[in-house]
Formats: sequence, C-alpha cells, structure tokens
Amino acid sequence: MRGSYILLTRVQKGVEIRVGRLGMVEFQPGFYAYVGSAMNSLEARIRRHLRSEKKKFWHIDYLLEIADVVDVIVFESNEMRECEIATALAREYLSIRNFGSSDCSCNSHLFYLGTELPSHLANVIKAV
Repeated sequence: MRGSYILLTRVQKGVEIRVGRLGMVEFQPGFYAYVGSAMNSLEARIRRHLRSEKKKFWHIDYLLEIADVVDVIVFESNEMRECEIATALAREYLSIRNFGSSDCSCNSHLFYLGTELPSHLANVIKAV
C-alpha cells in the first residue's frame, strides 16, 4: 500500500529537546499531528514509527521519544499528498517551523493541535 498518513501524538508535559539538525525545539503539552508519506510500503513506515527501538533518522523519530502515538490516519494513494495535507492543517493549526519538511517547500509537517483533540479535526481531514 502507498500513500500518506497523519500520526496523532500527545506530549504529556512541556519539554525542549534537540531534533537532529533542526536544533532545540520546544514542545508544549498537548496533541500534535505529523504528516508523512510512504510510496513503497506505508505499513512498514507506520510500523517503524510505532517501534520504540530505532535509529533516529527523521525529525519525527525525536518527537516519538517523548510523545505517545494516539492514532494513525491513513490516506491510501498512488500520489504523494503529504504537502497537500500539511497545507490544509497549516490553515487551522500552529506549525512547528521546519519540522519534517526539509525535503519540500512546506513550512512544516508538524502541527500543534492544543491540549484537547479539536472536534473539527475530522472536518479538516475530510477536506483533504
């Protein structure tokens, strides 16, 4: 299966961590949505994200050391749609600048949703 995905994560308490070359990034307590894609094996990519033992390769690997994955939303597609999804989320939520977007022109692929999962998140996802 190919496509894009959103990892919904939760950070329990505020913390500042080093995120690879991005440097120090502050994370407030609450929910975050990370947008990614996998055009070879979506299942393998998601399984990798859910593993606790892994080499840190992507920005999200650093966040997942301090955050819990609460849900995974999958968009099956033969086309990469992660930037389209990130653009839709950026219209509604605070971007964590340059996170996960070093290989595209997006401002970010990580978004802070607040301390409660927003009820209108489903509408944003449907719009994509």
